[in-house]
Amino acid sequence: MPDPRFFEDLGPVSLTELAALTGAELSNPQAGSVQVARVAILARASADSITYFSDRKLAAELADTRAAACFVSERDAGLVPPGCVALVTRQPTAAYAISGQHLHRQRLHAGPAVSPEATLEGGTVIGPGAAIGQGAQIGRGTVIGPNSVVGPGVTIGRDCIIGPNVSIHCALLGDRVKILAGAAIGEAGFGATAGPTGVIDIPQLGRVILQDGVTVGANSCIDRGAYEDTVLGENTKIDNLVQIAHNVRVGRNCVMAAHTGISGSVTIGDGSAFGGRAGVADHVIIGEGAQIGAAAGVLRDVPPKAVVGGYPAMPMRQWLREVAWLSKAAAVRRREETDQ
Repeated sequence: MPDPRFFEDLGPVSLTELAALTGAELSNPQAGSVQVARVAILARASADSITYFSDRKLAAELADTRAAACFVSERDAGLVPPGCVALVTRQPTAAYAISGQHLHRQRLHAGPAVSPEATLEGGTVIGPGAAIGQGAQIGRGTVIGPNSVVGPGVTIGRDCIIGPNVSIHCALLGDRVKILAGAAIGEAGFGATAGPTGVIDIPQLGRVILQDGVTVGANSCIDRGAYEDTVLGENTKIDNLVQIAHNVRVGRNCVMAAHTGISGSVTIGDGSAFGGRAGVADHVIIGEGAQIGAAAGVLRDVPPKAVVGGYPAMPMRQWLREVAWLSKAAAVRRREETDQ
């Protein structure tokens, strides 16, 4: 369920209305009067939710879903469990995205720069030009830098430092969090799919959670979750110009050097470290205490305490041996060409 502090519910709407909106066909026309209030993924759906199914790897989740209705292709319509109405469509993901845009809307800042509906504890410092949205909560001793934006419903703990020109939306921050200049926290993650008339955005209805002691460097971006939350554990330190995508889970006491890029739905164990310009593909699991070398490209899971480098990433010693072999082979080839 989207957090009501950050998203307005625009429903409920009937399945007949959603079918007309998305071009889907109701498997049971008599169920058209059923009302749904929100979109949700299969595992999170409740009796007032509409969900979608587009990957047969999730067949078990579909069988157990509690959703009122599900967008599904004609091929998979028979997999929808009893009690869940199938809305048959060629593009289930697009139909879900259209429904999400129809049922939910991100709350926008309204009124004066510092909303009278915001709660600021004593000792809070608000810099010139800063904006604080309605329902935001800021703890004692926290400093909000000039021209920074704290969106509606955002919670910031005590003794935090928010630098200038920072943007924070759809986020919950613990105590002693530092966000340096120009960082963007809680913007929509990159999610798109083919729609009826071209590429459309998939609503990003999750949050960002930064636990106590997290530092985020200048001009870094941490996207809110698409369905689940994006979470950074206690005391994790992020350098400048780092990108962390939606649904990522980062453990405690991790460090990431500049230009690191973490793709969506990656899980990173406690105490992991990333060299500059390291990149991680989506849905990868990085084990606890792993070390990712600078400019490494991680395409598959990394075991705990492993040290990897290169592209594609491999055990560091293996990569260094291969680089050395290649260098020697190239030198031999050059000598042969010179001798000729």
